[in-house]
Amino acid sequence: MTKALPGPPQDARAAQTSPRSAIPRSVIPGPVALPPRDRRPRRTGLLPGRLDPYLLAVALFAAYAALSLARYRNLATRSWDLGIFEQAVRAYAHLQAPVVDLKGPGANVLGDHFSPVTALLAPVYRVFPSPLTLLVAQAALFALSAVPVTRAADRLLGRPRGLALGIAYGLSWGIQRAVDFDFHEICFAVPLIAFSLEAILARRWHAALLWALPLVLVKEDLGVTVAAIALVVALRCRRDSRRTVLYALAVAALGIAATLVVLVFVIPAFNTTGGYDYWTKVDGGSTLLDGTGDKLRTLAWLLVPTTGLLALRSPQSVVALPTLGWRFLSSDDHYWGTDWHYSAVLMPVMALALVDALAAARYSPRPWLRTYAHHLPAAVAAAALSLTTTLPLAVLTEPAAYRKPARVTAVERLLDRIPDGATVEADIRPSSRLTSRCRVLWVGDTGGITPDYIALQNSRDRIRDVEARARQLHPRADYSLVGTVEGYVVLKLDS
Repeated sequence: MTKALPGPPQDARAAQTSPRSAIPRSVIPGPVALPPRDRRPRRTGLLPGRLDPYLLAVALFAAYAALSLARYRNLATRSWDLGIFEQAVRAYAHLQAPVVDLKGPGANVLGDHFSPVTALLAPVYRVFPSPLTLLVAQAALFALSAVPVTRAADRLLGRPRGLALGIAYGLSWGIQRAVDFDFHEICFAVPLIAFSLEAILARRWHAALLWALPLVLVKEDLGVTVAAIALVVALRCRRDSRRTVLYALAVAALGIAATLVVLVFVIPAFNTTGGYDYWTKVDGGSTLLDGTGDKLRTLAWLLVPTTGLLALRSPQSVVALPTLGWRFLSSDDHYWGTDWHYSAVLMPVMALALVDALAAARYSPRPWLRTYAHHLPAAVAAAALSLTTTLPLAVLTEPAAYRKPARVTAVERLLDRIPDGATVEADIRPSSRLTSRCRVLWVGDTGGITPDYIALQNSRDRIRDVEARARQLHPRADYSLVGTVEGYVVLKLDS
């Protein structure tokens, strides 16, 4: 009987059926392990893409500061707010109560609006005591807000579209209008809102809440905005952490409580009338239907050129509702339109809501929506650049923006004849040149104080009419003419 030969090993028989059997096992590559999503190489801070937000912010700061300084240089102050805030910051800088005589002799600014955040400017103002300090600081804060907007867009949409949305935000009409409006405390709110909403998009829930909380120190109504941000956090993190949801709800309650406490107790305690002066603007019998044209126009500006309507697909857009609510319910028609600074806090809300909506649209089952979302950043940036030709930054293309007119030099020489420390009764434009070195009272509201000087912009009245007005304002005092130039007049109290 023939002895059977032993067969090949089991692994050898398997190798015979494989096309790779002729290849030595030692040189067969194993499977390539792809790095997990959260371990994939990220761009370092040295790469240009990571510098885009900061370079854009620097460019925007230069543009905003140039616009503000050009307006000041041309003696084109639009409101008494610049003088009001300078008086408050000047008091903080000297460790005094924030008395703002432009609102009435001895008036504490905390009895008007609750904005203690402006005290942060006091150290810089102490070194550089000038209204220009406030204007430059505001330009820096607005420019800073472009960093989180551009950074979030870059991370979620890629560098080209992220940069396009950053440019669109920086040139947005709401920011430009605010820069053009001298100074206002909301310049602190804009970057806080931007950083908070960026943190939401990055799913950094605690950071979002921490960025939002200081808004209660910027202005009394922003506690409701804090609540809106906290509710968005609670909505979006509900599947991640129940504890974080509770934190967010607690912050929402704190925001509402802060607004109520400030309106009912804090502001009345500092107000000479014991109340809140702006209740009358809400209790004036106005309804949402009043000024419908202006309100619809504001909404159109907010949604169409700024976001192409796509921001409405993001839950973050609800953060705009508190500001729109008090503005549209007010009886003051200044709040309804697109002028002044009132829309600045809405710009980061809508910009980051758009980023959120664009990121989600990439996974939409609707091809038309994916195509629309793909091209929208470029369209929004193009719209912002086009609209800028009719918005305040267009002034920077004119050579006159960089020169001080001879008439302004003449007016400043006239106002320099008022000595430091004097008490001056003034209107808008003279006051912006005097609040850093004089005690300035608003014309017609001196509270029985007889000022040392009266400085007015007098473009229409004759000199004798101005002297008659001085006698009407202060019947028991006599004023003589110091000088008049380019429609400005200065009168001095006769000793």
